[in-house]
Amino acid sequence: MYIDFLNFKTSNLKDSYLTLELKPYNSDKAIPENVAKIILVSDEKQLKNLQLSPSLSKKISTVFKSKKDEVIASFDNAITFWAIATSQDSEQNRKLGMVLYKALEKEISGSYYLEDLTAWKEGEKTSFYEGLLLGSYQFKIYQKEKTIPNLKILISNKIISEKTLNEVSNLIKGVGITRTLVNEPPSKLDSVTFSERIVQIGKDCGFETEVLHKDKIKSLRMGGLLSVNKGSEIPPTFNIMTYQAKNAKNKKPLVLVGKGVTFDTGGYSLKSGDNMTSMKSDMAGAAAVVGLMAAISKNELPYYVVGLVPSTDNKIDNNALLVDDVITMMDGTTVEVINTDAEGRLILADALTYAKRYDPELVIDLATLTGAAAAITGPFGIAMAGNQQDKMDALKQSGENSYERIFQLPFWKEFEDLLKSEVADLKNIGGRMGGASTAGKFLEHFTDYDWIHLDIAGPAFLEEARGLYPSGATGMGVRLLYEFIKTRVKVAK
Repeated sequence: MYIDFLNFKTSNLKDSYLTLELKPYNSDKAIPENVAKIILVSDEKQLKNLQLSPSLSKKISTVFKSKKDEVIASFDNAITFWAIATSQDSEQNRKLGMVLYKALEKEISGSYYLEDLTAWKEGEKTSFYEGLLLGSYQFKIYQKEKTIPNLKILISNKIISEKTLNEVSNLIKGVGITRTLVNEPPSKLDSVTFSERIVQIGKDCGFETEVLHKDKIKSLRMGGLLSVNKGSEIPPTFNIMTYQAKNAKNKKPLVLVGKGVTFDTGGYSLKSGDNMTSMKSDMAGAAAVVGLMAAISKNELPYYVVGLVPSTDNKIDNNALLVDDVITMMDGTTVEVINTDAEGRLILADALTYAKRYDPELVIDLATLTGAAAAITGPFGIAMAGNQQDKMDALKQSGENSYERIFQLPFWKEFEDLLKSEVADLKNIGGRMGGASTAGKFLEHFTDYDWIHLDIAGPAFLEEARGLYPSGATGMGVRLLYEFIKTRVKVAK
């Protein structure tokens, strides 16, 4: 069985260059000759049992003392890559997988055989494969001269089942889809082409997509989405993704809402040049919803999930939204626009109103919403608010398991008071204090159901690679919410 990572019809070019292949455990003939071995060393007791040469044993022992994962290549009789796991937890295993891929990548091409991992627990193995695949992501579509690795890792079917390997691979494909959508330059991915991509991904992965265009958006009176779009030559879209497994554990859907601003100039509250760089990533929340929908449908999770993505850019022309304007949202709420760069909450508000049609069990929105959230979490985690503490606690635990960690914001009534307007029902910003919390309070106004808000402004897009995440788009939120949904499947009656 071959898993060709991220070789979806939706991509003009593979975004990763790693193939994992299962082989029968007791078949020496299944392993080609002259294939380099990969041996994972997880403790010094195992190291002693391996009876290596003194020099190699000393080199590996030094790595254990440094407590820093490393891969050492030896060339005694044949090439062997020794991947040293200096500690044993899920995130460390992911990092080891990534370190291993980076070491193999230097060889450009080749086949490798991963030796026995049976001493590891199932979750530890899964995390290792996640890191291996996450580390292999690349975005080279627009490079004229590029080095494309061609790597294959052979794995015994005693180590991991076909079902588990498929699930891990499809999950990381979802992360890769998210990263690629976010990494695309704005000239290649506007609201209309974004919708076209979503439709194609749905066909490839198994979820249904309905795209609402401008006339329908007008008829729904989505004043937030229409107002943000006023300065653009590209019309807005509203994308509805549906995956309902026949054996779904839930009757009411989990609704995911993603902010889909394909490029954010700030409008007339114009961003400075430095702050406008990377604003193609202002649709990272929407992209995460798409990648997650791809993963859950490809893996056929028994759950009913709906994804909602309002999409537009935020540009300037003679018709663009002005500061001091008052707009009317889909639910009839009037909003005084204090800052046109606080546009994400305007389009999300209409989507949150639309979500009421589903009588949802829970709504989770994801958005690169505020610099204030990024200042709190940095690139290390996600800021959260909501109205159901038990579900937020469950999501926090999923964040610990996936290491896409969550920090809960203060959400006091006083933050709501900061949004009061003298001329409308609400202002779209609450001033300098508690910007991440007031943004959440603005969104809360449009909910009448269980709801969680995730602000991914800090970790969604990185200037420099950090840990498991490459420079550029990280795909933050996909693994977190996949873990959360799997947990809900397990506890459902």
